[in-house]
Amino acid sequence: MTAPALVPARSAVFHPLTVSDVERLCDDAVAVTFAVPDDLREAYAFSAGQSLTLRRFVGGVEERRSYSICAPAGSAPAIGVREIPGGLFSSWLVHEVRPGTRIDVRTPTGAWNADPATGERHLLIGAGSGITPLLSIAGTVLTHPDARVSLLYGNRTSATVMFTEQLGDLKNRYGPRLQIAHVLSREPRDVELWAGRLDRDRLNRLFADVIPVETFDHVWLCGPLAMVEDARAALTGCGVPPERVHVELFHVDAPPPRPRRTGPETVGATTALTTVLDGLRTTVDVPRDGTLLDGVQKSRSDAPFACKGGVCGTCRALVRDGEVDMRRNYALEPSEVAAGFVLTCQTFGVSDAVTVDFDA
Repeated sequence: MTAPALVPARSAVFHPLTVSDVERLCDDAVAVTFAVPDDLREAYAFSAGQSLTLRRFVGGVEERRSYSICAPAGSAPAIGVREIPGGLFSSWLVHEVRPGTRIDVRTPTGAWNADPATGERHLLIGAGSGITPLLSIAGTVLTHPDARVSLLYGNRTSATVMFTEQLGDLKNRYGPRLQIAHVLSREPRDVELWAGRLDRDRLNRLFADVIPVETFDHVWLCGPLAMVEDARAALTGCGVPPERVHVELFHVDAPPPRPRRTGPETVGATTALTTVLDGLRTTVDVPRDGTLLDGVQKSRSDAPFACKGGVCGTCRALVRDGEVDMRRNYALEPSEVAAGFVLTCQTFGVSDAVTVDFDA
């Protein structure tokens, strides 16, 4: 089995791209495709599972959001967007953006990288808009004639399923090499197993009776936190090694935990924070009760970030020197954490000096 390689680091910058197509997926979701000029094609080449960060200014304030790419590698970049009620970005994308709209788009980022050259077996488990990166993975890896994909997709009803036509097209194209199973929580099904939530109990039953998880080389999870945690627990219970399981979240409702290292010694204390970004080194003293990302932004306005919630992974960097405390992580793989990577939006300096490398 070949593990998915980490995507090589490269400078991630914003460019104004023109929307070439907006496809209505269901009442509250669209797919937005971007036209990429010839001179930027290499910069916007992406791997299956990566994301795009969008930027706009509202009332003079810069806002950013990260969205997973839904298109297969080698295609024009496209994102799937489901409206969040009152969402500053999602409502705009779903209801107002049209072909011809210009949007600032950062070059692709993210460590998810499903390799289409290996012909492996992939289990995809998603719910709601979590289908977005999974669709990209399926469409990419199935180009290898030996690849196999099984998709477990949870939704409330059949009317809320995103990418119905695209999934149907993939099934028609790849036949028995792609298996798709829909689980609906608010719509009756002929078989009880397919009616309900993708919780731990249902997943255990599916793994025991329908889906032999031990036969898969990789498992990709994307959806709400509860589903992802239940799926991880069920997979662990079935003996699936953690290095085979890859996780992506869009949003986490739970508040972040307090930093583990707190107390009188942190009040007024500072850390000499050295940042390596696009080959340039800068050093600035930052308070220890603020995140590394907040400190980086004092000297580098081009520092990469999107959600600032420990979910998207855009602010990922390698700690080259010093001691830090990361309070929350829903984006990095265990192997990345073991190698010294952190989410700078969730990490606090502990030692007198810290060096973080965004180019790693």
